[in-house]
Amino acid sequence: MIIVTGATGQLGRLVIDGLLEKVPADQVVAAVRSPEKAADLAARGVQVREADYDRPETLRPAFEGGTRLLLISGSEVGRRVPQHAAAIQAAQGAGVPHIVYTSAPHADTSVLGLAAEHKATEEIIRETGLTYTLLRNNWYSEIYVPAITQAVETGAVIGGAGDGRIGSATRADYAAAAVAVLTGTGHDNRIYELAGDVAWTLGDLAGEISRASGKEVVYRNVPAEEHRAALVAAGVPDAFADVLVDVDRGIAAGALADTPGDLKALIGRPTTPIADTVAAALAG
Repeated sequence: MIIVTGATGQLGRLVIDGLLEKVPADQVVAAVRSPEKAADLAARGVQVREADYDRPETLRPAFEGGTRLLLISGSEVGRRVPQHAAAIQAAQGAGVPHIVYTSAPHADTSVLGLAAEHKATEEIIRETGLTYTLLRNNWYSEIYVPAITQAVETGAVIGGAGDGRIGSATRADYAAAAVAVLTGTGHDNRIYELAGDVAWTLGDLAGEISRASGKEVVYRNVPAEEHRAALVAAGVPDAFADVLVDVDRGIAAGALADTPGDLKALIGRPTTPIADTVAAALAG
């Protein structure tokens, strides 16, 4: 029995889709905050169970009978450690022997502010004594879709990453890796640093947008304050703007540059190039 938390989210749905290609639907559990949003999954034969990180009493029943739990990290930055701790404790109480967790690149040593909650979660998982697999996902290429479409209109990609490289991959790539681990063997107590095959700079991104759109787009590297102001002006919420500014600072320092090949090895194919994400964004 494979249990997937956050199963109605963008990554979670892709994982469910991948699992259903490999295992019977009645062996898949979608653990979700709002079961009504998973009616389509239930219609496909997936077990849908309520599991709200903020309501620990819902978690243990949702995890009962599970042999592997995919703990997809929560989206509420600043609240994730207690949320994840509740889920891990519930999994242990329900007798789930193996936890797979979506973490951050080099979570134990990263300069990224986002990494702190992932590092803490990894430590909590290890302290349980349960078998685990840590999927340290690099940045998602889809994060740049708004910047791609905006750049066609403004003629510029704006950021503060300098010449730092980004080993991003798509959600579909990371979902395929999760499916491989959840349905495969040999992953006990392993840490995978997952990244795209080729790391690129924001200057490279601007060049690719130019090529794909036929319009001249440049990369403007700006101070953090100007970067944040541009994000907020574009409608990015304040808290997430702060995250993106910090991530660019980390990119400039090399935090997302590694391309160790773990992702390609797990999914058995090349990762999706950033050019494909640009093409998809421009196609609407």
